[in-house]
Amino acid sequence: MAGEEKRGAGMMKKELKKKWIRFERKIIDFMLFSNITKNIFSSKFFRLLVKKIEEFREKELLKEIKRHPLPKHVAIIMDGNRRFAKEMKMDICEGHKRGADRVEEILEICRELDIKVLTVYAFSVENFRRAREEVTELMDLFFKKFDELLRDERIHKYGIRVRIIGDLDFLPEKIRKKAEELMKATDSYSNYIFNIAMAYGGRDEITEATKKIMEKVKAGKLKPEEIDESTISSHLYTHGLPDPDILIRTSGEERLSNFLLWQSANSLLCFYDVYWPSFRKRDFLKTIKMYQRRRNELQHLE
Repeated sequence: MAGEEKRGAGMMKKELKKKWIRFERKIIDFMLFSNITKNIFSSKFFRLLVKKIEEFREKELLKEIKRHPLPKHVAIIMDGNRRFAKEMKMDICEGHKRGADRVEEILEICRELDIKVLTVYAFSVENFRRAREEVTELMDLFFKKFDELLRDERIHKYGIRVRIIGDLDFLPEKIRKKAEELMKATDSYSNYIFNIAMAYGGRDEITEATKKIMEKVKAGKLKPEEIDESTISSHLYTHGLPDPDILIRTSGEERLSNFLLWQSANSLLCFYDVYWPSFRKRDFLKTIKMYQRRRNELQHLE
């Protein structure tokens, strides 16, 4: 009974903590983004104060994190752009733009921490079922962001290879050509890998890998008994890369939604009850710290 009470108290504490984080984040979001409050809190002093508080917290976390081994690969399901926009009383497209800006910030953090691979779930095959107007706006946003990455000096200075993974045949020709141009321009880089999953589905990825393997078996290039986990991994979109050490999902949803199903078998799964545009550098650093703590615990068990 005592054990059950302890577990119950622990779960209650966890739920209260989640609610508090969400409440705190809502307050900050409303102060920074809401049309209702942005004029009230638009003073340079207020914004400087918020920035300094965030920077202090981030600096302390960075000190701690850099003392321990870092993950090699982080994957993110960037969920909640539309709900963020609705909550902030802004246009849906603006919510997606805020989300796109957040990706750029996280990519910079990964480079700063020397995390070699970042994979983000940008657009699933199922997302094509959304309203035509929203899909069109999203495709325009992707085109713009791909073009910005192509011309971003940091991409070329730090040797960041950009890969668009998924079934690109689903994409409009204009987007597909821009994606191919971006991948070709960064193909020789190897310091960092930035994977953008578009028109992506985890089951489709495994199905396509299976077909490729079977073609090799049929052609006599591979024997059935030679097929193992590494064979399958080498035929996935992420071939040649380490599996994600961490998989993050925002918005409070606790499911993988057909993302990196094979690769995330041993990943640390982190679900955040905040919308993607609200996911800040401090949240990312706290996730890294959690990964380091879990890694240390597992090593002690061994």
